[in-house]
Amino acid sequence: MLTRLPYTLLWILALPLVVLRLLWRARRQPAYLRHVGERFGRYRVRAPLAVIWVHAVSVGETRAAEPLVRALLARWPEHSVLLTQMTPTGRDTARALFKDEPRVLRAYLPYDVGCFAHAFLRHFRPLFGVIMETELWPNLLAACRRRGIPVMLANARLSERSARRYARLPALTALTMKALAAIGAQTAADAARLAQLGARRVTVTGNIKFDISPPPSMLALGQALRARIGVRPVVLAASTREGEESLLLEAFARHAPATALLLLVPRHPQRFDAVANEVGRCGLTLQRRSAEETVAGSTRVLLGDSMGEMFAYYAAADVALIGGSWLPFGGQNLIESCAVGTPVLVGPHTFNFQAVADDAVRAGAALRAADPDTAMRDAVALLGDEARRSALAAAGRAFATTHQGATARSVAILESLQGSARATAR
Repeated sequence: MLTRLPYTLLWILALPLVVLRLLWRARRQPAYLRHVGERFGRYRVRAPLAVIWVHAVSVGETRAAEPLVRALLARWPEHSVLLTQMTPTGRDTARALFKDEPRVLRAYLPYDVGCFAHAFLRHFRPLFGVIMETELWPNLLAACRRRGIPVMLANARLSERSARRYARLPALTALTMKALAAIGAQTAADAARLAQLGARRVTVTGNIKFDISPPPSMLALGQALRARIGVRPVVLAASTREGEESLLLEAFARHAPATALLLLVPRHPQRFDAVANEVGRCGLTLQRRSAEETVAGSTRVLLGDSMGEMFAYYAAADVALIGGSWLPFGGQNLIESCAVGTPVLVGPHTFNFQAVADDAVRAGAALRAADPDTAMRDAVALLGDEARRSALAAAGRAFATTHQGATARSVAILESLQGSARATAR
C-alpha cells in the first residue's frame, strides 16, 4: 500500500487535468464524452451471466484479443465476456468485431484510483481477468488480488525502451508484476525483460495475433471493393500515422504510374478529414471508401475512411506498406496482411513488433525499406513482377500459419487459474 501511495496521490491530483483532457479530445472525437461515468467506476450495463473480463486498451489490442475472446466464449459457454477499453475507437472496434455475439459486453475501464477499481470489480464480479499486451494498472491489480480475482497478462510484449521506463520505478513495477497471477509472453526476449522487472510465472505462449483468421465476410468485402476499383494495380498504405501520409503521398506521386491507385487507410478515424486535405495538397485526386462508388480511372487515391475493414483492404490490394513504421511510432501489425497473402513492406521503425517483423523478413514473408521513398519504389517494382509477388504471398501465408497456437496455450493457463481460484474460495 505504501509503495502505491505516491502513485495514487498523483492520480488523485491529476483527475481534474484528466477531465480537461477528455473535454479537449472530445472537440475532435465527441465520443469521448459518452459513457463518461464508466471511467469513474459507475456502470449501467449489467451482465446476465457470470463474467470473464478482458481488457484491450485500444484498436490494436482489441483486434488482437478477438481470437482469445472467441476461445473464451467457446470454453466457458455459461459466461459472458466483458471487453473493456480506454478509447472510443477501441470500443467501436469491439462493437464491430462482436456485433453478432450477445455474450460480449463493452465498457470503459475506470481510471486507476482504488475506489474506482473496487466499484468496477463490485459491479461485474469477474471470475478472472485478462489484460492484453502491457497495460498495467497497479491499483486495479492490487484490488483484484485482494478480492481473489486472478489476472493474466496475455500476449505480453515489452520492448527494451519500455523496460527501461518501467525500471525507473522498480518497487512499484515489481509490486505490480507480482500481483499478476500469470503472464503469457510473446517471445523469450519479452519473457526475460518481464522477469527482470520482477514478474513471476512467465510462460512464452507466442503471439495471439497469428491466430486471427481472415473472416470470409471481409474477404468478400475486399473482392467487392476490388471490383469497384477494376484492374488497376493497388498499393495499400495501411494504418498510417500522422506525418507519414505526406511522405507516402509524395513518394507515390513521384514513382507510381498513372494507372496505379493508392489505397490510403489512416489508423485513427478522427484524422480522416485531415488526411483528405493532405491528398489535395499533394495535387492528387481523391475518392472516399464511404461513398460506396465505383473508383474512377482518374482517381489516384482512395481514402479508407471506415473502421474494422482492414482485412478487406488487404484483400483488395496488390502490395501493402505497413503504417507506423515510416516514422518512429513502432509500426503496426503486419500479420493480417501475411494471412491474406498480400506482399508486405515495412519501414525501419518496428520496435512494437520487432520479433514479428524481423522473423517475417527472414522468412521471406516481408521486405524492409529504409524510408517511404524507397518503399514506394520497391512497391511499384513489385506491381510489375507477378512471380515475386506470388512468392511473397505464399511465404506470408506460411509464416502466419506456422506461428499459430498462442490462443490455445493462453486458454490452458486461464483454466489452471480458474481452478486455483476455486480452490482458494473453498
